[in-house]
Order: sequence, then C-alpha cells, then structure tokens
Amino acid sequence: MRPLPYFTLLTLVLLASCKHAPPVGDPVPRHDTFTIASAQVGETRTINVWMPEAYRSGTAGALPVLYMLDGGIQEDFPHIANTLADLVAAQKIRPVMLVGIENTQRRRDLTGPTNVAKDKEIAPVVGGSAQFRSFVQNELFAEVNKRYRTTSEKGIIGESLAGLFVTETLLLTPDMFDFYIAFDPSLWWNDQHLVKTAREHLMKFPSAPKKFWFASSGAEDIYKATGPLSETLKTAHISNLTWEYVAAPNEQHSTIFRATKERALIWALH
Repeated sequence: MRPLPYFTLLTLVLLASCKHAPPVGDPVPRHDTFTIASAQVGETRTINVWMPEAYRSGTAGALPVLYMLDGGIQEDFPHIANTLADLVAAQKIRPVMLVGIENTQRRRDLTGPTNVAKDKEIAPVVGGSAQFRSFVQNELFAEVNKRYRTTSEKGIIGESLAGLFVTETLLLTPDMFDFYIAFDPSLWWNDQHLVKTAREHLMKFPSAPKKFWFASSGAEDIYKATGPLSETLKTAHISNLTWEYVAAPNEQHSTIFRATKERALIWALH
C-alpha cells in the first residue's frame, strides 16, 4: 500500500490541476482577450488582459505587467483581476496590468522533468515547463509589449503546480521577471529536486534586484519542501534578492491563495 502522504499529495495535485469555474463572488471584469499561435508549444494559446480604468481612459501611462498562470476566464483570472482593481482603487498598490495565460495542458506546462514514476501518472505528458517558459519569454512578452503601453517591470504569480513553475523560473531563469509570487508551490515534484538544488542555482544569481514571496498552507507535502527552501534562502545571503516566506498552517491547500493574496500583492507592488 502506498504511504498516505503521497496519496494525499496526488489527490491535491489532481484537484488543483483541473479547470474550475470562477467561484461565486468573482464577476468577470472588463478585459481584453487575444490568441497567439505559438511555435514554442505548438498550439494556439488564449490570453486575457485586465488593466485599470485609468489606463483605458488614457490618463495612466505605461504599466508594469503581472503575468498570471491559471489565467483563464474559467480559472483564477477574475479572482486576481478583481483583487488588483480593489487594491489599486484603495491605493494599496501601484497600478499594474494583469496578463492571464489560459491553460491547455496544465500538468504538462507547469512541471519540469521528473525521475519519480508516481509523478508521471498525473498526466499523459509532464515535464514541459522549459517549452512553456520559452513561449512566455520569446512570444508572449513581445506580443503584450506590442499591444499595450508597458514598462520593463514584470512579475509572475501562481498557485500549486503554477507555484512550482514560478519557483522553478526564479531559480533557473531569474532575469525573466522582477518579482515572483508563489502560493503553496508543489516543490515535492521530482523528489524536491528544486529545493535540493536551490543553493547551486542561487550561487549563480544575477546582480539585478529581484523579489520572491511564497507561502505554504498546512498541507504536509507542501510545507515539508517550502520550509527547507526558506532555510536555504536564509543562509545563501543573496543581497539583491528580497524575499518573504509566510507559513500559514491553519490554511488548507484550497484556501491559501485567497487567504494571503492581498498580503502578497501589497508586498510586491506597494
């Protein structure tokens, strides 16, 4: 019989990897939608864009961009867009543009390679994060900059497997974004390979200032990896990496995003 923690872990992944309708209370805000025929991932991708009304009216200039994983209209895009709208209106954060990337094969795009057989059972194809990252970096950035008035400042936000991708991007290609936000990142993937190799990647960290905010719920398979990552960050002493780790043991995997979203966004965008 498989150990219970791994069964729990797999269940969480399967639930978090499914598309879901926007919860009640998340009205779909005014937004733009366009598609990109991507050569990097070999398919057409749907992109949703929200911006403050001041930008639409022309009274706001160029904006920094927050790229969002799980960014479909039937995913978490309305939730985060509405949160940003409230925070901007309350002057708790700087105005920012939100670019949501809708999923096609979530478990393929958001995971790196794995040597763990059980990991590979979550989907027919896994381990495509490098190709997906190339799509974002080499195709999506240019398209967004062409269509909208943007500054050079960019961030990325994601939860669960999307949080895994956010953390992997920080460690493997840190120059890609200026700030990184990860909720309950699935760092157990590939036997915690990212955590185990974090110090090696941090020793190659670029000189530009970066910010990393991450949080964990009371899910055992999550905090057993996020805790060690925070310890590595403490002892690595990367002077240009500003980071914060929030342990929220009373939250569940299904509640951590909403429970800590405002704190994360204010920290990154105040």
